[in-house]
Amino acid sequence: MEETFRIAAIWLSLAVAATILANHLRISIALVEICMGVAAGAVAVLLGKGDLLGSNSEWLRFLASSGAVLLTFLAGAELDPNVIRTKLKEVSVVGLVGFFAPFLGCAAVARYVFGWDHQASLLCGIALSTTSMAVVYAVMLETGLNRTEFGKGVLGACFVNDLGTVIALGLLFSPFTYKTVMFILAVAIVCVFLPHATKVITRLYAHRTAAIRAKWILMVLFALGALALWSGSEAVLPAYIAGMVLAGSAAKDTLWVRRVRTLTVGFLTPFYFLRAGMLVSLPAIVSGPLVFIGLLVGKVLSKILGLYPFIRLFRRERNERWYYTLLMSTGLTFGTISALFGFSHGIVTQQQYSFLVLAVIASAVVPTIIANAAFLPRHLLPGESAEEVEMIGLGRPGPAEPEIEQDGLDEE
Repeated sequence: MEETFRIAAIWLSLAVAATILANHLRISIALVEICMGVAAGAVAVLLGKGDLLGSNSEWLRFLASSGAVLLTFLAGAELDPNVIRTKLKEVSVVGLVGFFAPFLGCAAVARYVFGWDHQASLLCGIALSTTSMAVVYAVMLETGLNRTEFGKGVLGACFVNDLGTVIALGLLFSPFTYKTVMFILAVAIVCVFLPHATKVITRLYAHRTAAIRAKWILMVLFALGALALWSGSEAVLPAYIAGMVLAGSAAKDTLWVRRVRTLTVGFLTPFYFLRAGMLVSLPAIVSGPLVFIGLLVGKVLSKILGLYPFIRLFRRERNERWYYTLLMSTGLTFGTISALFGFSHGIVTQQQYSFLVLAVIASAVVPTIIANAAFLPRHLLPGESAEEVEMIGLGRPGPAEPEIEQDGLDEE
């Protein structure tokens, strides 16, 4: 237990340092946490203390996975059903193009430029076709764009993009068994009854029992996550669907969402982003930098060439188009999941896996930094004073999202 507390203290100290650094550099905290993870992992290996950080500890992997699940749920809960219905054409077109363009482009690069075999090339296309819901939502949350029609449209397109990735991974590589059928049926049943059950629990207990809605949501997400893993899927998929199902309730009563958000961003997501950075192997970059660069350029370029002409149909303002395109070019959660799936099932080698993870993580950092630095649509930011808009636009949390300082024991 002493070792567990020591490791947790080290990781949270890295998270605090990342937060302070992000404040001074004025960039996204999520991106700084990823870079901090890369640096910490490299230093630990250099000093021969690779086990000091305990990044493969089961409890730490659980916290990181929980952060991904809850962040994905929150991203789904931020979607406004009315906006999605009115923007169905936009999110469908942008999401599908955002999947197919890099899937075909990166698979071709892996097959015909780097000489990977057919299966490995397809896996490469799937891993690099993703859009990082975790990074995009984190950026939207920090800028306040998650509350705008523009931001909700971007999140909707991200969902369609990643849904295409999950379906492709399942169709091409995952066996379709009775477990898959049971998982689909269970998720469908839960989605039908979840809104009504949540309303009943809210009406009966929300105003007299401490944080009952937050506990209820956590229970549902972990149960669906366990079922997803049992069926051979991933826990983040049903979490996003559950978030979308409850999006209407979240818009009407935000207190329980704020409580889950505080737990997620304040405690869990630092473990997720730091660990994602620690997966990077710097020796792999040194041994084959052209492969890493080729995959990264292939992903970002295919996304831009595929998406920008279509996004122009829906967005007339230049900064909006480029910001939209660059955020859709990011990758992290489903990209690393797909790469790990390929390595675990012998579809890609360890070296190919390292290149994929490096390219995925770099795609989470580079397009986002460029987007926030050069193309942030400041005219869409929530109405604040000039100084506050400047702070938000540079990745610093402004007062539009006040921190809820409650101990969780007060009445809701």
